Formats: sequence, C-alpha cells, structure tokens
Amino acid sequence: MGMTTKKMETTQLSRKEQIVLASAKLFREKGFEAASMRDIARALGIEAASLYSHIKSKDELLEIICFQMADRLLKAIDEVNDIYFNAEEKLRMAISNHVKIVTDDLDASSVFLREWRHLKPEKLKEFIPLRNKYEDGFTHILINGENENVFEAADKKFAVLTILSAVNWITEWYQPNGSKSPGEIADHLCDFILTGLKVKSLQS
Repeated sequence: MGMTTKKMETTQLSRKEQIVLASAKLFREKGFEAASMRDIARALGIEAASLYSHIKSKDELLEIICFQMADRLLKAIDEVNDIYFNAEEKLRMAISNHVKIVTDDLDASSVFLREWRHLKPEKLKEFIPLRNKYEDGFTHILINGENENVFEAADKKFAVLTILSAVNWITEWYQPNGSKSPGEIADHLCDFILTGLKVKSLQS
C-alpha cells in the first residue's frame, strides 16, 4: 500500500478512530504506562484538551484496542469451528486467520498481546474470559483431531499455548515489506506445528 493511499484512508476515518490508531502506535512504541494523552495529541497535531471531546481517558483507549482485537479473533475462531472441515484443515485455517489479523494491524496486535494487563480491574474481569474462550477454540480443534485419530496432544493446554506463542511472536519480527507474505508465514507455521501434533504412525 502506498503512502498516498494510506493517508487517504486515514483522513477518511473519524477523529475518534484516528485517536485510537495514534494511541495504538504510541502504546506499542512506548508502552501504555509511559505514553501520555499529550503524546497522543502531539502525534495527531492537536491540543491535548481537544482529545477529551472524543475520548474519556487513556484507559478507554486501551479498552477499545484490546476488546476490538479480541472480538476479531473470536469471530475468526468461531467461524472456523462452525465449518465442517477436518481438524487439520481447521487448524490451518485458524492459524492463517490469526496471522492475517495480527499482521493487518501490528500496533493494535502488539498492544493487545503486551499491554492488556494494564486494563482497569473491572475491564480485566471481562477481558480474561475472552482470552480463555479463544484458547478454548483451539482446544476444540485439537480434540476433534484426536477423535479423528490425526492429532496427539496429551497436554492440550500446553499445546494450545505453544501454538499461540508461535503465532503471536510474529509481532516481534514481521516486516510488511519483508521477503515472506502473511500467507507464506502461516503456511510455514502450520507445517511446523502440525509435524508436532500428528499421530506418529501418520508421519512415517
């Protein structure tokens, strides 16, 4: 995507959406606690006081970022588990969807993965079950795979956390202009992860 196109897209966003984008970038670069509303206003070229006509606080911005990302991921995993595919196809699709969502917005993804612990206690109580529900979506795929006699995962919690750690690590090294596309990265990750999950007799 060219810079001109990116600028056009940004100018078509509402002021609140622009604030959310700017805050995600700053929270990723500086960390939630270190970034200030003044920093966000400066990034947008506006007065800090004018932010409060669109947003109540820095905490609200973190909530928007985290819950929007959680919603995208949950919709993606629910769609996968609603489709009548075999477990291997489902896992490939789930990983591919995750990689696409993460790489589509590295700023928001990084904040979602690193800064969620800074949510206010009442919001944290809402957020943690969403994370658990997403993990449960992957667990469901692994159970399907065992029932189909294609996966072996005695410790499914460990297997799911290993899968998610692998795909989430993308935020640390992915470059939009790098040599591999999100689709190619997803394919490589799927091949690697499936090698560890498949029933040994199927690998021989």
